[in-house]
Amino acid sequence: DQVIPRRLITSSAHFHRQAHGIRPANGVRIHVAGVDLVRDHEGTFRVLEDNLRNPSGVSYVLENRRTLSHVVPEVFTGHRLRSVEEYPARLLSALLAAAPLGVADPTVVVLTPGVHNSAHFEHAFLARRMGVELVEGRDLFCRDGVVRMRTIRGSEPVHVIYRRIDDDYLDPVLFRPDSVLGVPGVVNAARAGAVTIANGVGNGVADDKAVYPYVPTIVRYYLGEEPLLPNVETYNLSDPDQRAYVLPRLDQMVVKPVDGSGGYGIVMGSQASDSELATAAETIQADPRGWIAQPIVALSTSPTVVEGGRLAPRHLDLRPFAVNDGEKIWVMPGGLTRVALVEGSLVVNSSQGGGSKDTWVLGGDGDVLPPLAPDLVVDAEGPTFSAAQIRSANEARARVDQPTFHSE
Repeated sequence: DQVIPRRLITSSAHFHRQAHGIRPANGVRIHVAGVDLVRDHEGTFRVLEDNLRNPSGVSYVLENRRTLSHVVPEVFTGHRLRSVEEYPARLLSALLAAAPLGVADPTVVVLTPGVHNSAHFEHAFLARRMGVELVEGRDLFCRDGVVRMRTIRGSEPVHVIYRRIDDDYLDPVLFRPDSVLGVPGVVNAARAGAVTIANGVGNGVADDKAVYPYVPTIVRYYLGEEPLLPNVETYNLSDPDQRAYVLPRLDQMVVKPVDGSGGYGIVMGSQASDSELATAAETIQADPRGWIAQPIVALSTSPTVVEGGRLAPRHLDLRPFAVNDGEKIWVMPGGLTRVALVEGSLVVNSSQGGGSKDTWVLGGDGDVLPPLAPDLVVDAEGPTFSAAQIRSANEARARVDQPTFHSE
């Protein structure tokens, strides 16, 4: 309908013609969305970017809350705090609702690239909390257009795959033939309606940062609504006029690759040297479709414990998670607050040295919330402990080296 330039879609690295003809049973392609929000110098919340392929980090949300309630349960006293614990149940409900038509008792699996993936902890965490199988590509196979899972009791059909691997590695028949992470034939099985892949194949087009400036227009055209949150101003560098405006002002801009992730490839103009800015300008001229630019946003800060045990301001953003079951969209009352632990840094990604915080959403007077006694914390995966017992255990645990997990 010429709402978005056609060439912008077809030139996206995540535009896959192999996804043509896939129609999810309940019409949902974005089962889980992670929307990155920032607060600018005027206090306005803005959408920084959308994550619609494999948004990660929700395990940090749940574990941060669980850890805080164990270590310092007294901080919860007197607060009507909304729980984040229902996320796994909400996700499982959405995945079950997406099962192919006519399946009375769907089998859901979480597809992981394996133990060497940086987010494997989260994959295993979600599978355990949902009570479903965690599988790798070698655990699944297609026969007669049906995806089946190898078990000690023989093979069993699989109806919904919550995949945590990228499109390019999902099906070696249609994508990268050298991939050993995916399942040969799984895309054709999805096209035939025998299995649902969540999130949908091809969602990366909407993740493309060059498409991001058009999201408000998409909302107005397709939904007939006004966006509730504004975008961060973004320049599409494939447009000659916008590119001509940006290039002389690179020292005032953040330059990002359109399909980059994890904070890699970002050029922070105010912190870049003259040679780095010159290199960025040459790169943009050589491949303008591959980059976007945004004015540097003075992100809000939060008191953060830094080296030496002192408090200092550090920049942060917030990633709420939204789950769509086809009937309604549920937004977690909380989210992943990512913190740039390096002083002055605006890059909050964990792969770039960022940390995370527990994020509270307080309930109103009409909300029915489970009580949390100041001296009692209930562990969903174990017995009940007193605050004194918890503090004693944590003091002992602090003397033991703990593993560190990194998000995608």
